[in-house]
Amino acid sequence: MSFLSLPAQAQSWSGKASYYSGRGHTASGGRVGSLTAAHRSLPFGTKVRVTNLSNGRSAVVTINDRGPFVRGRIIDVSKGAAGVLGMRHAGVARVRVSTL
Repeated sequence: MSFLSLPAQAQSWSGKASYYSGRGHTASGGRVGSLTAAHRSLPFGTKVRVTNLSNGRSAVVTINDRGPFVRGRIIDVSKGAAGVLGMRHAGVARVRVSTL
């Protein structure tokens, strides 16, 4: 029996998110997109819902990079996703990240 055939369990974390506004290629070889994000361990291509806990706004982003590398942060979202989440002015927000 292969474990690859089992459905993935949804996971959820809460913590701090920041955003990046860089251009160019990511660790996966893709490009920074409008609704992309960096996570330390989730597989590239994973879709997650990021919800800003202070205003309830959420965005579905695709993991295509590695990071964040700042202690205490659980995800880095792209500049476009930060706009959807309403966190561009603050730069950092408390979020919930849930795999889809």
